Parts: sequence; structure tokens; C-alpha cells
Amino acid sequence: MHVSTDYHGSYVDATYEDAVKMAKTFEKIISLPKEKSDNQGRFSAIRDFASSWFSRGTVPSLLDVGAGLGVFPYVVKQAGWPCVAVDPDPRAVAHLQKRVGIQAFCGDFLDLSPAGLFDIITLNKVLEHVPDPVTMLRRVRDWLAPKGFVYVEVPDGEEAFRHGPDREEFTIEHLHVFSLRSLAILAARSGFMVHSLFRLHEPSSKYTLRAFLSLNKDL
Repeated sequence: MHVSTDYHGSYVDATYEDAVKMAKTFEKIISLPKEKSDNQGRFSAIRDFASSWFSRGTVPSLLDVGAGLGVFPYVVKQAGWPCVAVDPDPRAVAHLQKRVGIQAFCGDFLDLSPAGLFDIITLNKVLEHVPDPVTMLRRVRDWLAPKGFVYVEVPDGEEAFRHGPDREEFTIEHLHVFSLRSLAILAARSGFMVHSLFRLHEPSSKYTLRAFLSLNKDL
């Protein structure tokens, strides 16, 4: 069975049908009340970590890899942080530029040349989709400012399995299933130190792992 997904086109076709449906889905998600929004909780966690990581008054620059609909970059921009996105689908990139109003690059992240260094790099539900997550995460090092950090979010397969094997955490588009331990191993093999790693049950009912990483200076 061929399980890989073409994120340059067919994923958007199957998930959103067209640009109009994509825009409607975006508006629906950003309109969710804070207590029902996974995205609001995500940004709050990153903002809180950033406040302890950077010196007071710092306005960090952020790169979101695999931005998709742009619901996360939208909140980042609303907070006044400079934000840039990368996505392989040209329709997603056009949406990010026109509706979200941020700079966005179209292409495979592994093939793109760094467009500067960023204080924060986020991979929200991305690494479970790629054939080689170690190579993907290593590539982040080329875009990360020396004193910056990386935020990684993946489905928590270990916890989800306690509630049955038919959950969305195990969709066929997920090439990898993560646990707390395997995510820590992934970070180490990719040249990062783990500063915070925890699991949560999101408002959408998803079981999720979140990790905050920095460059391992010893490598």
C-alpha cells in the first residue's frame, strides 16, 4: 500500500476541495472561542515559553513550517510578532499571503535555501507526515537563530491508543506514531536539547505531545 501523501496538491484537493472551501474553513477555525481552540492554547504555550527564554521586551521572529491554512500564523501576526511561513502547496501559500497577510514561501522545506534566521521555528503536526522526521528536524537548524528555540507538536500515539486504535491520531497519512520517549529520541538524533516535553488532551479531543527544543551546542 502506498501511504505517502502529495502535499503539493492532492492533500488540499482532498481536504478542502478548492480555495473557497479553504477560506471558509480558515474563518470557521479562527472564530472558535478561546476555550474551544487548540490554536489559542498552542500560541499561549509558545508565548509563555518565549517570555522566559528571551530577554524582556524581545519581539521574536517566527517561522512556521507546513503552515497549511495559516490559523497559527494568523494568531502570531495578531500578537504583533513578525511571522513567515513555508508550505508546499501554492494555493495555501496564496491564502497565507492574501488572507493572513504574511510572507510565505512555496516549496519542500528540505529543498529551500534559508531565508534568514528566526528566533522561533514551529512544526505543528508536521513531523508525523514526513518519511524522515530526523532529516526534517535537522534541516530546521539551518534556519534557527543561535539563541532561538524550536516548538514541535505531534499526535500522542501512546496516549491515544489507550482510547482505541481507530482514532484520528492513527490516520493513514501519519507515517509515524510518537510517544514521549520517541519524540525525545528524535530531538536528540536531530541535534537538539529538550527543555520541555509534555502531553495534553486538546479541546478538539486530540491527544498531543508538545516539545520545546534548542540547539545542542556540543554537536
